[in-house]
Amino acid sequence: MKKLENKLAQISEKNRIYMLSLLIGLLAGIAAYTLKSFIHYVSFFLTNHLKSSGGSFAYLAFPMIGILITVLILKYLIKDDISHGVSKILSALSKKGSYIKAHNMFSSLITSGFTIGFGGSVGAESPIVYTGSAIGSNISRIFNLNQNQARLLIGCGATGAIAGIFKAPIAGIMFTLEVLMLDLTMASLIPLLISGITAATFAYFFMGAKVLFHFDVTSQFNSNNLPYYVLLGIFCGFISLYFTRTGMFVESRFKRINSSFTKLVLGGLSLGLIVFLFPSLWGEGYDSINKIFLGKGPDLLNNSVFFDWKTEPSVLLLILVIILFLKVVAMAITTASGGVGGIFAPTLFMGAIGGYIVSLTMNTFFGLNLSHANFALAGMGALMAGVMHAPLLGIFLIAEVTGGYQLLIPLIVSAIVAYVTITRFEPHSIYTKRLAELGDLVTHHKDKAAMHYMNTKELIETDFEVLSPDLNLGQMTYFIARSKRDLFPVTDETGKMLGMIKMNDIRNLMFEQELYEKITVRDLMYMPEFFISPNDPMEVIVNKFKSCGRYNLAVIDEGKYIGFISRARVFSVYRDTMADLSYE
Repeated sequence: MKKLENKLAQISEKNRIYMLSLLIGLLAGIAAYTLKSFIHYVSFFLTNHLKSSGGSFAYLAFPMIGILITVLILKYLIKDDISHGVSKILSALSKKGSYIKAHNMFSSLITSGFTIGFGGSVGAESPIVYTGSAIGSNISRIFNLNQNQARLLIGCGATGAIAGIFKAPIAGIMFTLEVLMLDLTMASLIPLLISGITAATFAYFFMGAKVLFHFDVTSQFNSNNLPYYVLLGIFCGFISLYFTRTGMFVESRFKRINSSFTKLVLGGLSLGLIVFLFPSLWGEGYDSINKIFLGKGPDLLNNSVFFDWKTEPSVLLLILVIILFLKVVAMAITTASGGVGGIFAPTLFMGAIGGYIVSLTMNTFFGLNLSHANFALAGMGALMAGVMHAPLLGIFLIAEVTGGYQLLIPLIVSAIVAYVTITRFEPHSIYTKRLAELGDLVTHHKDKAAMHYMNTKELIETDFEVLSPDLNLGQMTYFIARSKRDLFPVTDETGKMLGMIKMNDIRNLMFEQELYEKITVRDLMYMPEFFISPNDPMEVIVNKFKSCGRYNLAVIDEGKYIGFISRARVFSVYRDTMADLSYE
């Protein structure tokens, strides 16, 4: 490794990043292939023998077993919280200097494999993205890269993960730009493309033309159906709101339970019952999505106790609505009770079901002939736009999955309408809402990011002449003569700040020599109305400058004088930090 590091040190910075982005893309592609294969074979082994004509009690037990295995691995081997992978990545970018622990390069793969393989109603994409980002973070540390380069390599890992899962490199880049909010510059775009293309090529090589879900558009877009796509967008916008609010509500309820054993039992039994009644909620749900694409929507009731009702359109619609609303509950229960997984697949599943519900409703009750597959695809893009606040991701992912852009117009319309709808009620995506509530979200606000990376203590200026309160005016003139500043802090012998004097306030008195012995510093000083602590975050300091209108603020720590921070220095360092954050 040392020899490799020395060789890389001889390569230009740009070419070094290109080489590392290719390596990260390859490793992210391998991670995606490994996890997807593991989930497929575990799920196939458990469910292949089950009959489709009725319910199976095996669905009651499997999810709890998977979560139990996951909890044991986390408790005794990993010993860390790895849930909500994308939120963890945002936290690392926002507050931890792009640091992601080494075990995250494999821990999410192992635990999510058991959770999802045994029927946990979550997605594998978030664990894979977490894995790819962890690979990027740790490679950046191995080669001693700076923080900007580390952020870029984390983005390369996330891009490679999405590209490897869906064979959609453009969608991978859109995820990194919209969700992780990495800056789009030519310096960042090329490494992201290299990582995405590398991972997608690996996926093509090992998984062939079909992966997860694949659909060739056969029913062309009809402009007369545009109003129905608008309706679909509105519907998906409100479903996105339900998704975010319900998911977080269920998790908050489970957090009130102190016993992990109680969480496991309660969550496992609840999830098992839901999956038993509606087996289409098993695992990620891509098999159900493929059934809609193949024109076999009623087969969503296979293995269910409702199997005999699959031929009744009205009953089928009702059951589909129940499935739609229960998917979020099943997803939240899975993660809250100890399982590991993400929201990506549940979002796509609900989008497909939502699109199918809209088209089936219109066809059944209004005699239309809308394409179930096209509306399912548009629904998937729309729900991604709403839940993740990432319309471009939803549009380009579905466009790449379908192998063309025949549905580009309805995709854009549905995604934008869904995004506009949810943002009227919810300003944050499900990924960012938790961080925003804690005040830890800085990746989505460049000014906050810049202030976060500014160190308050490094801005403190201390080249001020400190005065004693017992000095008279004549003695004070000696300090004024040798000072380069126009502020004079006053402290006692212990360093406690008693007040300060401004040069402008005493300028006229300096020429009144008859007052030199009569006036003391104590007579002239005043305690500043506004001051700050060296531990105050930069955002607090900036807000104080705005509210008070001062050009300098005293820094006082537990009553003791430390120095001053000037508005000019804050602005200068802020400008430099903003420039550093834009990796060029």
